[in-house]
Amino acid sequence: MSDLIEIRWHGRGGQGAKTASLLLADAAFNTGKYIQGFPEYGPERMGAPITAYNRISGDPITIHSNIYEPDYVVVVDDTLLESVDVTAGLKSSGAIVINTTKSPDYLKKVLKGYSGGVYTIDARKVSMETLGKYFPNTPMLAAIVKVSKIMTDEALLEDMKGSFKHKFAKKPEVIEGNMKALEMALQEVHQVQ
Repeated sequence: MSDLIEIRWHGRGGQGAKTASLLLADAAFNTGKYIQGFPEYGPERMGAPITAYNRISGDPITIHSNIYEPDYVVVVDDTLLESVDVTAGLKSSGAIVINTTKSPDYLKKVLKGYSGGVYTIDARKVSMETLGKYFPNTPMLAAIVKVSKIMTDEALLEDMKGSFKHKFAKKPEVIEGNMKALEMALQEVHQVQ
């Protein structure tokens, strides 16, 4: 499986990391890929650290375990940077995408010398401007697609439009804001290393 991409998500309960990983799996599946998307829970409570995973490949996936050497890591909550080893096993040929406004110097210190790509996005700003509330998962979904190039920006937007129509069938007023959050996030991802 030479084109296998493995992604590990770090977030806190209630921030939507699990939902974002499942949305990414659905979107990749809809582009013809084989996928896995699954969470790992510790104490199941709001605010507790959670981990979620994605495997995406052009070939059938025969691995059925957690991901220990991811190509990409997504950090939905930057307060985890000092309490969770988010770079554990992260391949230097990959990248980490962090929801943060912290300085590159701070990131370099807490990422313990990680030498791969480091990308940041202010998902709070994107979310507040487009949704009026703090929902970091939609901007982070767009950010990891942009960085990993799992699919084109256009393919993501097209797929998510259909996905949001289904997911928010009873709340169609939130679809436009979520689409704007994706579009804005695709422009707001910045490489700092």
